[in-house]
Amino acid sequence: MTARVHHADRVFARLLLPAVALGALTLGMSAAEAAGTLNVLTWCDHEDPALLHPFETANDVKVNFKDIDSTAAALAVLKQSKPGDWDVLVIDQTDTGRLSKLGVLEPLAAKDYPFASIPATIADPKLTSVDGTLYTVPEKFGYNTVAYNKSMVDPAAMTDINAPWDPKYKGRVAVYDYYVPEIEYAAIALGKDPATLGDGDLAAVKDKLVALKQNAAMVGDVTTVQQALATGAVDMLVGGGEWVTAGLSKDQPNLDYMIPHQGGVRWQQGLGVFATSKEKPLAVKFIQYILSPDGQAKLATSSCYWGMPANSQASLTPAQKTILRWDDQAKFVKASHPYLQMTPEFDKKLQALWASVLQSK
Repeated sequence: MTARVHHADRVFARLLLPAVALGALTLGMSAAEAAGTLNVLTWCDHEDPALLHPFETANDVKVNFKDIDSTAAALAVLKQSKPGDWDVLVIDQTDTGRLSKLGVLEPLAAKDYPFASIPATIADPKLTSVDGTLYTVPEKFGYNTVAYNKSMVDPAAMTDINAPWDPKYKGRVAVYDYYVPEIEYAAIALGKDPATLGDGDLAAVKDKLVALKQNAAMVGDVTTVQQALATGAVDMLVGGGEWVTAGLSKDQPNLDYMIPHQGGVRWQQGLGVFATSKEKPLAVKFIQYILSPDGQAKLATSSCYWGMPANSQASLTPAQKTILRWDDQAKFVKASHPYLQMTPEFDKKLQALWASVLQSK
């Protein structure tokens, strides 16, 4: 769920809580106490002590992490680092191909990971592999769809993707300011397949988005739109999902999300090992831990943002599964489209389209 500037550079502040400040951080045992170290470039959901401590203890290792918010940020860190400084990368899986072609990622062995427990759509080689070689393993996913206050709107109405355009909701809608999922969502509302989106579709998509903006109270970043939904300033959020509602469920039980029957958009993150890592066996063990039932449950319910675990055997409680709409996931995954994998040229066109929408009256 994420960000702006480039589809590969999404700020995974789809996130509900502020990320830990950028910088090299450490958790668990000190360097003097640990026999080894593992260095990870990660988003904020991997930084909980409750997630890292079991791995550190079991492997007599200290996990150092640097908080990043995008693929571009990861590449910038690598440019300033020496080969071997970093071992593991958390990645938006739409960028697997891009980074593998740059030689950044180490090939992985599928047998080392629980692919039998990962839904086939989530394990799609288009997101994990290049030319039959595995480079990243899916670990967590979620949706940019519609989040809403079910005490203010009829949940049945939210099953229609066009509900946010309905004049009766004028001024009660917020729109997440990230061009990739919003453009895909508008395309779906027009009956188009986002995967086949081309130049000839863009005028209609722009008109659809301008109409949405005219019906909305605001277009804003994660914090702005999340607060608007939580405080009742708006009743629905286009681009929202479990990453907005799940972490607020205790205090805001009326917040929920829905994949309309026409479909929605799916974000997906994975883990890879850096080709220059000096700790490749340990890096593989870390990914295996994150993909374990216990690691998946902790990652899915991170204090930074919740999301669906890739491993269907995640040891979530019944209450946590209810919050995440666990029983709906098979149909939600089937009805959702992954983030676009675009050429740089088409990406620039979409950025220009979104800028034009934001400037419209």
